[in-house]
Amino acid sequence: MGYRTAVIGAGRIANSHLSGVRAIPEFALVAIADVNEERARELGQTDRLNCYADYREMIREEKPDAAIIALPHYLHREAAVFCAEHGCHLMIEKPMAISLNECDEISAAVRRSGVMAMVGHTQHYMAANRTARELVRNGSLGKLVMINDTRHGDYFSADRPDWFFRKELAGGGRMMNLGSHSIDRIQWITDRSINKVKASLTFYGNRGDVEGSGLVYSENEEGVPIMISQSGYKGAPRNELELIFTGGMIRVEGGGALSVSRGGSYERVEVDSGELLFARQYADFLEAIRSGREPECSLDYARGVIAVVESIYRSHECGHMIEVPKTAKIL
Repeated sequence: MGYRTAVIGAGRIANSHLSGVRAIPEFALVAIADVNEERARELGQTDRLNCYADYREMIREEKPDAAIIALPHYLHREAAVFCAEHGCHLMIEKPMAISLNECDEISAAVRRSGVMAMVGHTQHYMAANRTARELVRNGSLGKLVMINDTRHGDYFSADRPDWFFRKELAGGGRMMNLGSHSIDRIQWITDRSINKVKASLTFYGNRGDVEGSGLVYSENEEGVPIMISQSGYKGAPRNELELIFTGGMIRVEGGGALSVSRGGSYERVEVDSGELLFARQYADFLEAIRSGREPECSLDYARGVIAVVESIYRSHECGHMIEVPKTAKIL
């Protein structure tokens, strides 16, 4: 029957996780829980899942081999620790947690229980990002000299749940929720950690107490300068990563389109999109469970993303550049 898998949380992202699990025959979906049991029932009807309002009851009753945690950020630690202590392998939707301390509590519970755990940083599984990573690694464009990452879009839209706008529940606003994507793709594509940040944030949103934009100057461990620009106010949507080398440039748009310049105009590079990114993510999860090796998005790696986000907030508060706490090496 494979690895019996339960889903915790039936919000918008849960459907993507369900699609990814369905693509991997070795996982068998058995149950779903949400405080809104009707929502869980609606999402779980395709797979005829057993539905619960309390995830703890679900874990105790179903005794699944794996649990998918797709809850609001502030509940990640609580659910991950509970599931690990009940012997479940863990797929945790990003961000791992809302603080380094909470990340450490999750990691400690996973170590004690001997289960496998990973965090759903989907940037690793986008075909264009994977091709860009190979181009960086093969050195054909020369030495990397700078990076610009820009991502704009309406963060304060009416359909975003209210908990996203309370820092105590979400861990932050634009930079925690979407800036973490930029941090992830920069670090993973270049195989280098960000170790210094100087940030300036704004708080002009019409909901809650979280930031709506952030401009971050940062440097990686080799001193390469990186600009991250995030805005959640009204304006033209944009999602673009540009890596500039001594012999050319790489541009990734929206995680899907890849272009390369080798001294002239950008030219589109075809990428093998293959299976869907959530299917790739769950294939990695399966291999990690079977082999016992750390997945690409290990807990140590995901903790490193939170370390950068926390440093961005601290830099804004103190007004100067600060060093990011040391984390594990990127796989």
